[in-house]
Amino acid sequence: MRASEALAKVQEPDPDLLPVADASEFASGPEVGRAFFETASLSPQDRSVAVGKIVSVAKKYDLTTAGIFSSSESVEAVINSRGLFAYYTQTSSEISITMLSGSSSGWQKANSPDVRNLDPVHLAEIAAQKALDSRNPRELPPGKYTVILEPAAVLDLVGFMFWDWGGLAVLDQRSFLNNRIGMKLFGENIKIVDDVYHPLQSGAPFDGEGVRRQRVPLVESGVVNNLVHARATANRIAKSPYAEKVGLIKPTGHGFPVPNEMGEAPMNVVISGSDGTRTTPIADMIANTDRGILVTRLWYIREVEPYEKILTGMTRDGTFLIEDGKVKSGVRNFRLNESMIHMLNKVEAVSEPVRASGEESFDMVVPAMKIRDFNFTEVTTF
Repeated sequence: MRASEALAKVQEPDPDLLPVADASEFASGPEVGRAFFETASLSPQDRSVAVGKIVSVAKKYDLTTAGIFSSSESVEAVINSRGLFAYYTQTSSEISITMLSGSSSGWQKANSPDVRNLDPVHLAEIAAQKALDSRNPRELPPGKYTVILEPAAVLDLVGFMFWDWGGLAVLDQRSFLNNRIGMKLFGENIKIVDDVYHPLQSGAPFDGEGVRRQRVPLVESGVVNNLVHARATANRIAKSPYAEKVGLIKPTGHGFPVPNEMGEAPMNVVISGSDGTRTTPIADMIANTDRGILVTRLWYIREVEPYEKILTGMTRDGTFLIEDGKVKSGVRNFRLNESMIHMLNKVEAVSEPVRASGEESFDMVVPAMKIRDFNFTEVTTF
């Protein structure tokens, strides 16, 4: 602490540095209860029993399985000399299962603060069925297809957008939302909010500075309405040339622990159809598709072009051909090359949003999506 004091005294003054948050910035708000005794008390023996049931499913179908069953309990607290005391505790549990045959694989993953929401046998059966149904996959030519993305696939793609939704990203001109806030950027049927209080969400109701998180409407009927702001960012952007271009400017409780160079980002994303949009179960999406591709999950996703948000990646662990409203066979995996802006303008149907887990992004509440003209550029060898 003495060394920190000595360093602070010889630093040049920082005009953007604010005092730490005070107690008023973590004012009263909705309670969130996400700590469960059943999860906190889960033992290695308990998890091993569940893993044994998963392995039994694999043996039943003569498959090989691999995966993870983890549980944890965490505490976050921000306490300072200006009277702020923000404290939160949460439990978490997660199961990820991959089932393998000689020529195919299937996958399922789920995460919840309450372990009672996880059904290892049900997840194992779905993963096994995907592996069985996709055996001896056909090879289809690359091209543009009607695609049904399951929620995990949606999550891992759209997750690449949300680091651009912070005020600092716009100030730094590294956001695809620069010069686009207030525009109808996506389809009429797309609604996005950041809402830590949603019943399917997790995480603390305050940010890294102890400021209470606000529910922020990011997109309504395809129109980008707002950004999220840390305290310092809101202060800077209000005095910048961007002040008239970024919607409502105020601290929204989305900052990371200081000091940080990232600024802020929405971390409790909820995507749904716009108000009045009819939800469609995945089974009905399939039944209403003459020819298309069903995608379980994606992996190895990378950004190709940041302003149009063009991503590349590959399908994995359950990719299927749909013909005449039915899943016909597994197909060899594809490489995609698709703009998130274009993709979210081509959504024909959305399911009811669910809490979803992927591998490339943080957990979100998202629907499955049926999308036309989804761009696959290559076929893989597996």
